Amino acid sequence: MEQNTKSLNFLEQIVEDDLAKGLDVNKLRFRFPPEPNGYLHIGHAKAIAINFGLGKKYSAPVNLRFDDTNPEAEEQEYVDAIREDVAWLGFEWDEERFASDYFQQLYEWAVEMIKQGKAYIDDQSSEAITEQRKTPFEPGVESPYRNRSVEENLRLFEKMRSGEVGEGEHVLRAKIDMASPNMNMRDPVMYRVMNKVHHRTGDAWKIYPMYDWAHGESDFIEGISHSLCSLEFENHRPLYNWYVEQVSDEQDFTPKQREFARGNVSYMITSKRKLKKLVDEGVVSGWDDPRMSTISGMRRRGFTPESIISFWEKAGVAKRDNLIDMSLLEFSVREHLNKIAPRVFAVINPVKLVIENYPEAKVEQIVVENNPEDAESGEREVPFTRELYIEREDFMEDAPKKFFRLSIGNEVRLKGAYIVKATRVENDDAGEITTIYAEYDPLSKSGSGTPESERRVKGTLHWVSASHNVPITARLYDRLFTSEAPDADKESDFLQHVNPESLVVEKGFAEPSLRNAKVGDKFQFQRIGYFTMDKDSSDEELIFNRTVTLRDNWVKKQ
Repeated sequence: MEQNTKSLNFLEQIVEDDLAKGLDVNKLRFRFPPEPNGYLHIGHAKAIAINFGLGKKYSAPVNLRFDDTNPEAEEQEYVDAIREDVAWLGFEWDEERFASDYFQQLYEWAVEMIKQGKAYIDDQSSEAITEQRKTPFEPGVESPYRNRSVEENLRLFEKMRSGEVGEGEHVLRAKIDMASPNMNMRDPVMYRVMNKVHHRTGDAWKIYPMYDWAHGESDFIEGISHSLCSLEFENHRPLYNWYVEQVSDEQDFTPKQREFARGNVSYMITSKRKLKKLVDEGVVSGWDDPRMSTISGMRRRGFTPESIISFWEKAGVAKRDNLIDMSLLEFSVREHLNKIAPRVFAVINPVKLVIENYPEAKVEQIVVENNPEDAESGEREVPFTRELYIEREDFMEDAPKKFFRLSIGNEVRLKGAYIVKATRVENDDAGEITTIYAEYDPLSKSGSGTPESERRVKGTLHWVSASHNVPITARLYDRLFTSEAPDADKESDFLQHVNPESLVVEKGFAEPSLRNAKVGDKFQFQRIGYFTMDKDSSDEELIFNRTVTLRDNWVKKQ
């Protein structure tokens, strides 16, 4: 068991209390049970970190179980994506299971419940059933079919099973308590008829178990010790326990359900239904669009597994829902990329800078550190020439007093190289600056040891050689929504909060070393931000996604 030096969160305390009461540590088993009806998102990463984190802490197995009880919404594509995401986050599961593995067992248990008078077939519509449940402040009305004979219930259930009835004609309901203040206990539906092909079982089944019935029983079958889920299932816990009690004996080891707050992050959507709407309506390019809150989208954008896990560790495990500031997520990825990302020169909105007193044919190699945060990362050479590109925003012809970048008559240092002074500009017919002319101090080269090299100027600019570079496309991603809680207002469409500037595309240039970059490689474009090479890249076009800016500039935009 891993030694713990930090204070325990409340879920860890629950496990510790159970161990203190005599639970055998060898009986600990956790699970992550996603439904394969969409891609995993940042909120799922919290559940993954919690369950697999407990598994690591107690050297206990963790199952990956797909709760595949709704063939209408589930696909093999989502199963494959979930596997990839969990593995990418750095976790290994002990057993891969599916709720569909247990369809036969669940059916047999349901038959036994009918025989024991604990379940019955209801012919009413879902609307009628909902109406009869009433409200938590008044008792529900019993179904007119609640006291059907066991024989009649068994006959109808078999007709449901064999596909002899249509969808919506019959459901199987548990017979519990129509007066319970907990609405989930008012004779919940256990099975419904669905004439849909299942991604694993094909058309073998015409009835499918409801989530509440399948979930607890699956935990029981797998020997899960602690069934940890989000807070929305807190009111389902009595039903969870009731279902497990129907199939277990007193001596059986049974799972314990406990709940934690959902992983809600500001400026993000974590509803699978709404994420799907973003995809279906073309607001984003797909489930892995780098603006999405999906794990695949965040991976493509350049987030690292370490940064996502670190984010949830910093956010902590709460008992009540709260909204976590996205700035903490951005801080976490900056923190990690700062340690691992090589620093490179790239200009994404270029304007040409010509150093008129620099030799025309000369190509000088400037030695720069790959990453000053990593002593093992070494150095490389970047070509420096008479004609360069700098960022257009780094020059103003008529600059205000506190503009410390390049302007006419003002000196700046070109990073790792020389001090230059702008002398004049050239404009096109529209008046836009096309070329900046400058002169350099030959004795001011960084690290040369001359007195001039130590001379301090207020501005330092990055640059790229105009003749020795690689063209790049920079996708500047920002927050997808302008509202901190885009779906908080249930009466309005969350799409009205989509940020029209969540993606800006720029064409620029980078130092030649990026010609060897591979998809997924991460870099700090000096003075611009952290970028990763996108899968859309080709030999003809290198595309880099901005993961995050160097500093949190969102507050300034508001």
